Amino acid sequence: MVKSFRFLDLPYLSAAHNMAIDEALIENFQEDDLPILRLYTWDKDAFSIGRFQDTHDIENFTDFGVNFTRRVTGGGLLLHGFDLSYSLILPTRLLTNKSVKESYEYICAFLLHFYAKLGFEANFAKDIMNEKFSKSAFCQVGYEPYDIIIEDKKVGGNAQRRTKNFIYQHGSIPLHVDSRPFSGVSIEELGKALHVSEAKERIKSSFEKCFDTHLQESTLKDDELNSLKTLHVSKYNTYEWKYNAKS
Repeated sequence: MVKSFRFLDLPYLSAAHNMAIDEALIENFQEDDLPILRLYTWDKDAFSIGRFQDTHDIENFTDFGVNFTRRVTGGGLLLHGFDLSYSLILPTRLLTNKSVKESYEYICAFLLHFYAKLGFEANFAKDIMNEKFSKSAFCQVGYEPYDIIIEDKKVGGNAQRRTKNFIYQHGSIPLHVDSRPFSGVSIEELGKALHVSEAKERIKSSFEKCFDTHLQESTLKDDELNSLKTLHVSKYNTYEWKYNAKS
């Protein structure tokens, strides 16, 4: 891959704040910048919905509360607050020799390594489900080829946004039990209790190992902070962005 990645680790934030940060990073990313890995957590009641998702198609949508926003990728409703999420931004040129499917498999290698080091046998859905996939309004209910399966249960999914200049991928690792419906299974329920701080260190170790790289601790730059302030107020917290499906 490359010798170094820029690494961001930020505190618990609202749904709108988290997704505004990701777009601020995307908005300011230049092709010759260091690739970025961000690990982040969410408020306990947070959730996100897919960019193209119609809220009217989500059963009992108002029961989930108001601490939500849209992601810049597709997919369904995903509950947060008990999980550790990651976002990755890298120049497209680094993976020009790989198809979309191949890039998923390549990028997600660090997740399989993370689960393996915890003692789990983790696989992509495509490798064990004979392509019997299904769509759902809820991320943890439907199955996509590069969802991660442990003990025949889905523990996490991943989504991409691609342009000619960059690849953005994000995903979620469910650490703890959550009582809300459609929250899916967590690694705690599979027998491994892991504090978020330990999970972050293990993810960082797996990432550096799999990509033979070094993670350089970083914070948001001034231009990213300026974009974040604008996006948080004028987009991610607005009724129009949250409730109306995007084209």
